[in-house]
Amino acid sequence: MKLKTLLLALCVVSATSFAQKVKYSKEDIKKMETYLFNEGFNTPSPRKTSTVILKDGSTHKGFCSKIDTKKGQIFEVSLKDSISKKAELFNADQIAEMYVYAGNAEKIVKVAKYMGNIRNYSTKKLTKRTSNDRIYFVNQTVSLKNKKDDKEFLMQVINPGFDEIISVYHDPRSKETGGVSFGGGPQLGGGVLKSYYVKKGDKIMWLHKDDFEDNYDFLFGDNAEFIKKYPKNSVEWDYFSFLVNEYTEMSNS
Repeated sequence: MKLKTLLLALCVVSATSFAQKVKYSKEDIKKMETYLFNEGFNTPSPRKTSTVILKDGSTHKGFCSKIDTKKGQIFEVSLKDSISKKAELFNADQIAEMYVYAGNAEKIVKVAKYMGNIRNYSTKKLTKRTSNDRIYFVNQTVSLKNKKDDKEFLMQVINPGFDEIISVYHDPRSKETGGVSFGGGPQLGGGVLKSYYVKKGDKIMWLHKDDFEDNYDFLFGDNAEFIKKYPKNSVEWDYFSFLVNEYTEMSNS
């Protein structure tokens, strides 16, 4: 009897999973594969005025000459006051949030790489945290790769135009997915980051593509309409930026 009950339950689960499978058109897939996150940057522009807001509430504006990092994480920020020209040095743990501009050389390379995803620029919503190509960093307490002790880090928000519910932060040590090449021809696909840091509610975690399915319900499961349209057995990691944006829009509508 127990065996029959177990088999019946498995059949129901399988049938439900099959019923939830959604097939998308080529146009839909192309739209879902469009990268909507900002690119991660490491080199600041020393010619544009950056803004650093400390935890004590004070605001400092100046030219950011250097951002020092250890293992990809920011630990010091150098700023030359835009009025007094005095050089200031801030430890990352002093800073609550920071707005800087990317250096031209790095920006040109990354924009060229993702030129096919120009929709990123045309759909970006400007909020108080976004202004043209300004990059937003915020202090967050996180466990690196979900393995280390919790510690404060300045993290780049890469979805500042749609981060009301889910905030996505650049993982400076993330690798990219590989593409496929046939007969020595050009690479098809690939080039998608394998991991990000993601915050929803009070929880912030390192999200790797291998753990995407396990965390899908946590990220999107509280929106039944979204889950019906984008069930986890019908989507790919490559759609992640689209899914975060779509979930945000559907949750706010």
